[in-house]
Order: sequence, then C-alpha cells, then structure tokens
Amino acid sequence: MPAAASPVSVRWALVRIAVGTDEVTPLTGSLVDKLEQMGHEVMVVANGADWPDVGRAVGEAVAAGEADRGVVCCTTGTGVSIAANKVPRVRAALCTDAATASGARRWNDANVLAFGLRLSTDTVVGEMLEAFLSTDFDESEADLVARVEEDG
Repeated sequence: MPAAASPVSVRWALVRIAVGTDEVTPLTGSLVDKLEQMGHEVMVVANGADWPDVGRAVGEAVAAGEADRGVVCCTTGTGVSIAANKVPRVRAALCTDAATASGARRWNDANVLAFGLRLSTDTVVGEMLEAFLSTDFDESEADLVARVEEDG
C-alpha cells in the first residue's frame, strides 16, 4: 500500500496584520479566524466603517509600522484599495485569486491585500491570504517599486 501523501506546508513569517472591512459578514469573520489560525497577530482597525475610512485606517497602520501587512475589503474591493493607496508608502493590490496576490507581493511589493466581498468565497480568500503572506518580494524589482514611491 503506498504511503499517504504528506500535507503541503506553507511557510510564512508571522506578522502583525491590520484588517478592515466596511461590512461585517461571515466571510470577514472567517478572514480574521484564518489569519489567527495561521498564527498571525490580527488588529481589526475598522469593522463596519465607511470604505474610505477602512482603507485609510489600514493603510495608516501599515505605513506607521503598527502592522506589517494589511487586508481590506468592501463590496467590490475597489473603494478600499483606492483609499488605502492614498496613504504614502502603501501599495494595496486588489486581487481576485491566489496568483494575483502572489504576483502583487513578488513584483509590486504590495503590503495591503484588497478583495471584494461580493464575489469572493471563503476558499478563494484563504488561498489569497496564503499566497500573499508566503510570497517574498523579488528584490530585482526594487528600482521599479521605488519609482512608484517617488511619484507618490
């Protein structure tokens, strides 16, 4: 009888994560639970606030160093990502899947993950979180990211 396949182990550094949402839903509760189960320190900085305030609060927590990463969500994810990106040194990426979340970290050094509540599922959110938190920035992209920071 063949040996059972060992479970895939995702490795990431444990970080402080600021979370904000404009709507409290079972999915947002699950998001916080998943992050805590991964061992991260979760700071809910906006829960049911207006989307501009959600994006700003999470962005400011990341920019100030109170959190290492942020996660924001609203109905489409667009509003919170725009609001978060108004904060200097924040690079929020609106993602719909794990590949996009991984690419946002790898090539853009994204420090805030944004997603929409309307079309996201618990499974997809879990996959995006794992990808976003386990992908390292590709330092060969540092000059390009620095150009974005200069334009801000």
